[in-house]
Amino acid sequence: MNSIRFLRPPPFHSPPPPVFPIFPKPLIRNGHHNQPIFCSKTQTSTSTYSPSSLHDDPQGPLFLRPLIHTSTLTDLQTFIRRAKSVVSSTGSTFVQLDNGPDSSLLLRELRWLLQDSVDDPSLIPHLDNITENGSSLVGVPRPRPREIIRLRASLEQLYELWKQRIEERRPFQYIVGCEHWRDLVLRVEEGVLIPRPESEKIVELVRDVVSVSEMLRQGLWGDLGTGSGALAIGIARTLGVNGRVVATDLSPTAIAVARFNVERYGLQDVVEIVQGSWFDPLLHLEGELVGLVSNPPYIPSEDISGLQAEVREHEPRLALDGGVEGMDCLLRLCEKAATMLKPGGFFVFETNGGKQCKSLVNYLENQMATSFRDVNIVPDFADIPRFLTGFRN
Repeated sequence: MNSIRFLRPPPFHSPPPPVFPIFPKPLIRNGHHNQPIFCSKTQTSTSTYSPSSLHDDPQGPLFLRPLIHTSTLTDLQTFIRRAKSVVSSTGSTFVQLDNGPDSSLLLRELRWLLQDSVDDPSLIPHLDNITENGSSLVGVPRPRPREIIRLRASLEQLYELWKQRIEERRPFQYIVGCEHWRDLVLRVEEGVLIPRPESEKIVELVRDVVSVSEMLRQGLWGDLGTGSGALAIGIARTLGVNGRVVATDLSPTAIAVARFNVERYGLQDVVEIVQGSWFDPLLHLEGELVGLVSNPPYIPSEDISGLQAEVREHEPRLALDGGVEGMDCLLRLCEKAATMLKPGGFFVFETNGGKQCKSLVNYLENQMATSFRDVNIVPDFADIPRFLTGFRN
């Protein structure tokens, strides 16, 4: 539960098949940030972000920032040596403390940070010892030491970010400002839960049911506790032409980030982001939703202190802590789903694992037997019981 695995596909290639996680929510995966995606269709949005601002936000995702800084190759190599010296001082300390990242992983993160920062990522293999084996690309000329390199952040800014990664255990996703999830590249920042790879299965489960049901494909879906908007965006891209998603979150920070991500993928007319606690902003839609999804807080309160520092100290506790048994939010979701879903509506909720899944099945079958049918436990990619699914009677 308190382990994080960091993975990242090769730079600027199409996303690879998912790597199957074996841990619950505290797991984090790093994916490289593909080229920006902008829709050619102009759309109107109530988002706080306008399309012209996507590249202009100095605190936004690093790979989207303008190339307004410069450095010589020599100075960049000096930065790398300083950054590596910070890494070498950690050794296996983080692994021993809480199964955190080791020095080899941190060096890979340093390379990813550079790839997001420079104008030409092909330069990275030529920098001193930055590749695992120290080799250079055959047939590619080495840059000259005094050659000017354009950057998205100054070397001083990059070094400060790197110190935060090491000294404060700030998650790498918050350092670079985004996370790779399925075929998406999503903005994330402090106050917003970093999307986990196991949650990708929720989109696949929705895709399966909408493929055989016109009502589910063309209806209105709810994403509760949307965070970065990952589920809402992933589901919106699987629906029919009339399908829509309304996503809620209590956090103003999450609302702003989710709207940014929705706009970046041109889905403003398909996904509506509204602020409020769970179903509160959706009460006027009672009985009208064809589907509900949620990755709610489900970690038992007493387990929070045992998580990795990246999770425990930096990610929002509101998105992690599920109460004494981790079930508080899950029970509320199940209870309210009975009135929010229309007959035949589908739900899928993520849980902490088999024990929670079994408890919820028992609750639905004994306390709410007339409300739902075909309630099932679905494993994640690592075959761990993870998701609760069912249909409204």
